[in-house]
Amino acid sequence: MTASKLQVSETYQKWRKIKDQLARYGVVAGGLGVIVAIVLIFFYLMYVVYPLFVSADAHALYQYELPEKSAGKSLHLTTEEQNEVAVRFTDQGKAVFFATATGKVLKVQSVVPEEASISSFSVGTPSRGRIAYGLNNGSVLVARHKYQITYPGDKRLITPQLEFPLGEQALQLDSQGQAITHVAFRMGESGTTLVARTADNRVLLTNFFKEESLFSDDDSFERVDVEIDVDSKDLEYILLDKEQRNLYLASRTGRLSVFDISDKENPHLVQHTELLNVGEKLTSLVFLTGELSLLAGDNTGLVSQWTAVRDVSNHMSVQKLRVFKVSDYAVVGVDAEQRRKGFVAVDAKGAVGIYHSTAERELLRAQITSAQPELLAMSPRANVFMLQDEQGMINVWCVENEHPEVSIKSIWQEVWYESYPKPDYIWQSSSSSNDFEPKYSLTPLVFGTLKAAFYAMMIAVPLAIMGAIYTAYFMTSSLRRVVKPSIEIMEALPTVILGFLAGLWLAPFIEENLMAVFSILLTLPVAVLLFAYLWQYIPKGIRLRIPEGTEAAILIPVILLATYFAISVSAPMEAIMFDGSLISWFNTEWGIGYDQRNSLVVGIAMGFAVIPTIFSITEDAIFSVPKHLTVGSLALGATPWQTMTKVVLLTASPGIFSAVMIGLGRAVGETMIVLMATGNTPVMDLSVFQGMRTLSANIAVEMPESEVDSTHYRVLFLAALVLFSFTFIFNTLAEIVRQRLREKYSSL
Repeated sequence: MTASKLQVSETYQKWRKIKDQLARYGVVAGGLGVIVAIVLIFFYLMYVVYPLFVSADAHALYQYELPEKSAGKSLHLTTEEQNEVAVRFTDQGKAVFFATATGKVLKVQSVVPEEASISSFSVGTPSRGRIAYGLNNGSVLVARHKYQITYPGDKRLITPQLEFPLGEQALQLDSQGQAITHVAFRMGESGTTLVARTADNRVLLTNFFKEESLFSDDDSFERVDVEIDVDSKDLEYILLDKEQRNLYLASRTGRLSVFDISDKENPHLVQHTELLNVGEKLTSLVFLTGELSLLAGDNTGLVSQWTAVRDVSNHMSVQKLRVFKVSDYAVVGVDAEQRRKGFVAVDAKGAVGIYHSTAERELLRAQITSAQPELLAMSPRANVFMLQDEQGMINVWCVENEHPEVSIKSIWQEVWYESYPKPDYIWQSSSSSNDFEPKYSLTPLVFGTLKAAFYAMMIAVPLAIMGAIYTAYFMTSSLRRVVKPSIEIMEALPTVILGFLAGLWLAPFIEENLMAVFSILLTLPVAVLLFAYLWQYIPKGIRLRIPEGTEAAILIPVILLATYFAISVSAPMEAIMFDGSLISWFNTEWGIGYDQRNSLVVGIAMGFAVIPTIFSITEDAIFSVPKHLTVGSLALGATPWQTMTKVVLLTASPGIFSAVMIGLGRAVGETMIVLMATGNTPVMDLSVFQGMRTLSANIAVEMPESEVDSTHYRVLFLAALVLFSFTFIFNTLAEIVRQRLREKYSSL
């Protein structure tokens, strides 16, 4: 070899080594990049989700003496929304407005005339700022504290004000002039209701309702006065819900009487129940936000939640939902948040706890004071609470409690929600009202995801694997070159098109021809088997004209004729056997409902989308089995079918298993088909005629509408983390199984 040729050869070898090194490092870098990307996705999801499970934090802001002590003892304490101005209403009928940060008195205003004698006090809906004083002459005075915000010199100025919604003159409730010892009231657009207990143990209900005139813009108010027949000697608490429909009367011993006052002229008793055990004392009774539930604190340190539940007969009864252990000492104060289903409670030793009812979660516990607590108030935004003790000190604490609604129990276990007859798994993330109780159970979404994947795989796996076996092993090469690309090109069809067709064409078609669908499912296998049986009796001369491996083409007209026959006979069969409607028969006889967009539609549409993936990988795995294995098996006397089942399938089993798992991953993560072909109802029903909501579809529907960094937003990321973990774990297990199958059958 000449020197020039030797030099060219060495240069070529060096360049080849360089390319090999570049390819090796490129593959390694690509693999590591994929791993890094997956890890980064996982940790980003964890970063967004982690705050959901962080407990609340609180720290002291201010402490000062009670402002304007000469104005009397505090009956009620609260702050405005910005936490800059607070107010206390006293037993002398005065409203003392003061700066939350310093305790500096801003304004003192009389609510009740000095000549009047105060006998009771009540707070209306906290968010409305309304309060009421009961007087010893049988009258009630209602007032409202409000705050005007201005910006003189670009600096915020909050000016407190008092107004009197029912007039500055006290409203006479008791014509006998007995003192009002307890009072409750609610005001709405259509009227006002007041309930009072008098000193002689009578319970009076007064309602003012608006009458609109057809010929005048002036509205008149009619008054209804009713005495409620109830034993009120031990009555301690009166609560009236904001809808002015339900009245709750409770004694110190925990006996609760519930009245339906929808008809103000004829209130009637609904239920008597005991909130506490014998010997226990009721120390606090307030509404939870939304006023569908009661929070009852007792002398044993427990706070229990009670709500009105209607049974299947529409009969209402108050039942206990859950219990919170606040302390070993008596609960002396409970105050509910105004915008969430949380509440704050304080015991007799000055320890404060913050809880969330739906999540059944204790978020914070802190020792605030060593003195006996008197009043506890949570700010409107639930980011500050105030505690007044018997030593005349006010303690102001800041609270950081962003996501109290979520706990492991509320996500994965059954939760008894307000007004529901029993605990259940429910996803209902939003509503038009702040009183709404968010329901963040991921269980129905996971169930829907698995249900959709199950029905899709039921349709896709048999068709894809059996089709791949025939195509790779029995079909002629010329026909295979047509069939395999044709099926693989199906995968290029966008899933949004499949979802569109499934939702707008397939779902109505199946609903109108459900009997035909079942007839086809029964007729096609019988027709194919019958044709296969009759094929052996066809004259040999005719059979030999059909090239070996192309017999499947003859089945096409058989399948078409069988389908036509099934559709033709389905209508008469449905009329004879099911009174003309199979759907109605299912509902009447078996109690099975039918939704137009259901699991059957999803299974067919998503199965159609998954078939190309499973078919292509399975066909490649079977076709790649070494020829010497099949030839050797046939040479030893095995039939082609025996060779397929005993040799080819075992050797190709790792690839077939991978195909199924990849298809399952595709089905689990599918979004557009389940989004458009189901009703997106998060129900847990195994019926093939009911819809579902999957994790991926739920994220696609609700993520655009969720507030960034809100609880809803982070729960959707939690759903994404669950979906990510699900696919990661299943793919990892699939790879382990595949490797073991490869090792087991590699010696063949």
